[in-house]
Amino acid sequence: MQNVLVLISSPAHPALNDGAVSAAADVLRARGATVGTPDWLAPEIACDLPFDGPLEGPGGSVSMTAIDAVVVPTTGRRKKLLVADMESTMIENEMLDELADFLGLRERIAAITARAMNGEIDFAGALAERVGLLKGLPVAKLDEAAKRIRYMPGGATLVATMKKHGAHCALVSGGFTCFTNLVKRALGFELDVANVLEHDGSVLAGTAANPILGKEAKLATLQRLAAEHGLSAADAVGVGDGANDLPMLKQAGLGVAFHAKPAVAAAVCARIDHGDLTALLYLQGYRLSDFVERKDP
Repeated sequence: MQNVLVLISSPAHPALNDGAVSAAADVLRARGATVGTPDWLAPEIACDLPFDGPLEGPGGSVSMTAIDAVVVPTTGRRKKLLVADMESTMIENEMLDELADFLGLRERIAAITARAMNGEIDFAGALAERVGLLKGLPVAKLDEAAKRIRYMPGGATLVATMKKHGAHCALVSGGFTCFTNLVKRALGFELDVANVLEHDGSVLAGTAANPILGKEAKLATLQRLAAEHGLSAADAVGVGDGANDLPMLKQAGLGVAFHAKPAVAAAVCARIDHGDLTALLYLQGYRLSDFVERKDP
């Protein structure tokens, strides 16, 4: 069959059962689809529902409580390149917000961050404004902020599994190299690309080095990495949560809006609102038995 409706629930709170799968199949049949036999990828967590027939929007417009429903083509599911955003994607934090906390500016900077990630204001301008507020912050605070990093569940397993099966994995962030370097090593990414915070060795200058890595640079990085490895954008899975990820997500063969801002989730067909990062493996047809299990840092 040409398509698969992948049903995924959170591993921490499994909510998928035969009744939910049957209900999803009924929705597809009501729209004129021919539905195949369900194929469980992980008990109570993920199930493939193959079908032929018309699609209507993200997930084929199949909406289920506490369950993600994403339609993917049957062919070419497994990707050879992972390009991942970092903040609020591979980690739970927004690191500029963490730095701002040391100056009592968390709420002010977090509000700018939220507007930028939802696409309400220009990313580069918002980055410059937020970094400017950090001028004079001791460089030592960078290490202190790094200790606050909280890793998103499933990230280490996602990277390890894709690498074992021959994929290249890159971290591409509008954040900063002082943090992406740490996350790259902790999760096993082969490459990290991010912005550079300027300082004199003692305090932050309140600037980021040019050129600023924003949405177009993320897209360009995906295209460059694909070309370097003899792949096309169709061979890539991209994942992110913010407006600066959108060009990259739309270009990737599988672009996933992960626990994303509303404007981003509405613009991308593959959205994960409930599952953890291992959902990206299920979308590619991996079974739980295929996973290279890694404990999150």
